[in-house]
Amino acid sequence: MAENKRDYYEILGISKSAGEADVKKAYRNLAKKYHPDMNPNDKAAEKNFKEVNEAYEILSDPEKKSRYDSYGHAGIDPNINMGADFGGFGGSGGFGFGGIDDILSTFFGGFSSSTSSSSRRNAPQRGDDTHHRIIISFEEAVFGCAKEISYSRVETCEDCSGTGAAKGTKTETCSPCGGSGVLKTQRRTPIGVMQSTSTCNTCHGTGKIIKSPCQTCKGNGLVRKSCKKEVLIPAGIDDGRKVAVKNQGDVGKNGGTSGDLIITVGVRPHPVFERDGFNIFCDIPITFAEAALGAEIEVPTLEGSEKYKIGEGTQTSTVFTLKNRGVQHVNNAKLRGDLYLKVIVEVPTGLNEKQKNALREFNESCGNKNHEKKESFFKKFRRTTGL
Repeated sequence: MAENKRDYYEILGISKSAGEADVKKAYRNLAKKYHPDMNPNDKAAEKNFKEVNEAYEILSDPEKKSRYDSYGHAGIDPNINMGADFGGFGGSGGFGFGGIDDILSTFFGGFSSSTSSSSRRNAPQRGDDTHHRIIISFEEAVFGCAKEISYSRVETCEDCSGTGAAKGTKTETCSPCGGSGVLKTQRRTPIGVMQSTSTCNTCHGTGKIIKSPCQTCKGNGLVRKSCKKEVLIPAGIDDGRKVAVKNQGDVGKNGGTSGDLIITVGVRPHPVFERDGFNIFCDIPITFAEAALGAEIEVPTLEGSEKYKIGEGTQTSTVFTLKNRGVQHVNNAKLRGDLYLKVIVEVPTGLNEKQKNALREFNESCGNKNHEKKESFFKKFRRTTGL
């Protein structure tokens, strides 16, 4: 039940005023902490990891975050309708007012442009695009995936086949306008007879009369339905990019083509990798001994972990580049970015006395051999400051 769910801000440890960067940073830290790979067979960590992912999915989506801030968990519960579209269909693709010609006709008694307005109203019209947002994992974005999404779209009413008339009945030609959708009037003026046109009030410019409207669509010929669609997300897609599925949006009117389904893709941050374009960056901790003596260390890649040799005397923050091991370019598997591995030398802590003495002896045995950078630094400091 929604009332038993933990607060998403509490889960991520952030305030309601946290920005997008704060949400992503909190998610990244907690996902790394509770990741199953780092907590094998730990049920508590697995539960926390799922909660963190759920919280990020909501708070990283501006629309869902807004509903959650206003209504809590009920605001993002798909089983609870927090408000329906006014008039059945909202937005520019609804069934509201027409264009500027209709407005002018209303205020000034009609212009010749009413005829063209009526023609446009009865001409084929492309359906509106529908928009949907999904959250996918870092790996799904890198390698591509198929996702089944649920969304709503305007479709032709099946009960009346889009005519708007109840079964067994037909639409009729409007008598006052003769099916043109406009009325012509004449009046005498000091400069002669003037003719004007206005939208027919009987059929509202459609040229048709529906005496028995379809009860399913209320005479509109269109209904909003929920549907499912499997969508292919291309490999290499990045956070915030869009995928368009042709002709899967709202159906067109008067035989017009359907709009498109526009999907905005959100990508969860990875606990280890950071992405910049098609390049991947990763910090790898190594021990002091590995850095000093050189070693074959284990490094993560997009295809899994593998061995990599580092030379003796490797300094902290040294970056090693694995060419063409980054993310492939969208729709072109032959082009890939690079993988940059930055090693971070871990300074040992919690040493016992024996270990400390060993390090002191090692330091004394080195003499000035390994202190050249330190000596050079202070010489430069004294020379420039006179201290």
